[in-house]
Amino acid sequence: MKEEKEEKEENQKPNKAQAARKKKNSSAAKSVSGANPSSELAEQRWSVVTFESRAASGLTYDEAVQKLDELRKENKFGLCIITDEAAERVKSEK
Repeated sequence: MKEEKEEKEENQKPNKAQAARKKKNSSAAKSVSGANPSSELAEQRWSVVTFESRAASGLTYDEAVQKLDELRKENKFGLCIITDEAAERVKSEK
């Protein structure tokens, strides 16, 4: 039992690659916030998709990063930020 508990705790710790990705995503979101308002990243044209469906659409890139982080905490897999145009090709979960 103790070994299983330790293994579970170890698996829940983010590894270095995950930590680097999270830091990179956080930095990208911060840099977009101060970006030129006419930037495509500030437009509500971004979607978050999983392996199975489109999880959200009509977001700014900042909002998409936040949604991606929420879904990651829910252990969703295959997360990606793409344009709404591309996401229309992904089956929606409605």
